[in-house]
Amino acid sequence: MVDFEGRVVLITGAGRGLGFSYARCMGQLGATVLIQDIGADSDGNDADQRVAALAAQELRSEGLNVQAISGEIGSREDCHALCEDALRVVGRLDALIHNAGWVAHQSIESIDDGAFDRMMAIAAKAPLWLAQAAWPAMKSAGHGRIVMTTSCRALYPQYVQHGLASYAAAKMAVVGLVNVLATEGAKDGIIVNAVSPVAKTRMWGIEDEPDELRPGEVAPGVAYLASAECTEGGWILRAANGQFHATRAVEAEGVVYPRNLRAVRAATAQEVAANWQLIAVPDVEPRS
Repeated sequence: MVDFEGRVVLITGAGRGLGFSYARCMGQLGATVLIQDIGADSDGNDADQRVAALAAQELRSEGLNVQAISGEIGSREDCHALCEDALRVVGRLDALIHNAGWVAHQSIESIDDGAFDRMMAIAAKAPLWLAQAAWPAMKSAGHGRIVMTTSCRALYPQYVQHGLASYAAAKMAVVGLVNVLATEGAKDGIIVNAVSPVAKTRMWGIEDEPDELRPGEVAPGVAYLASAECTEGGWILRAANGQFHATRAVEAEGVVYPRNLRAVRAATAQEVAANWQLIAVPDVEPRS
């Protein structure tokens, strides 16, 4: 049974949208939930500390054990300070969910260092620094769950949108983090996974409850990943419209990497060109 009684969960970007739905779902399952949210607008700008406080207040009015916790996540120092504060407040940290982020559209001609680095800081570096900060406490407890956020806009070429180069780069970086940290954490009971959620929130320009793709329909999957019931890491949980599909890259049977890829042999560029239709075969299996 998925049960969070006695467990403490820290969720970034939980003042609204998906993060708020995660907080509500896990609070209803008995968790003590710590909400972090700087209250940025949909472009990731500005700040309003009231957002986290009001979200926590609303959930407490529903009888849930939820607290707002202040702090930013724009640097390694910020992330470590946030986790240290969380541990001071409640004395333990069982699950960490990095949800905070935004979507920024910039054409390839217009991206600059500042915009790219800012996206990477929140979407790719923050989950690493948060995990690093939470790791010692989780390792000592022999239990921890870390959920990072990626996106199908990066994972699948058919869902790519123009202007999302920085966003896609950051979200693909998360996949690499999950793969490595899931392996590093397994021996200490730290399970690391990612969610690729779709929901109509402020990122879609929607403030009210949508008629489909509701944030609350993603939350059960994230709650599972953050729970003791989840015992396997390295997965990407695609979640949308109340449906869930876990995926990850798996090597083909019989491959002895890197010496034998069980693939097409070619000694020249011309041979590669001549065999391209055999080489470029997607690893796709139909699902019922």
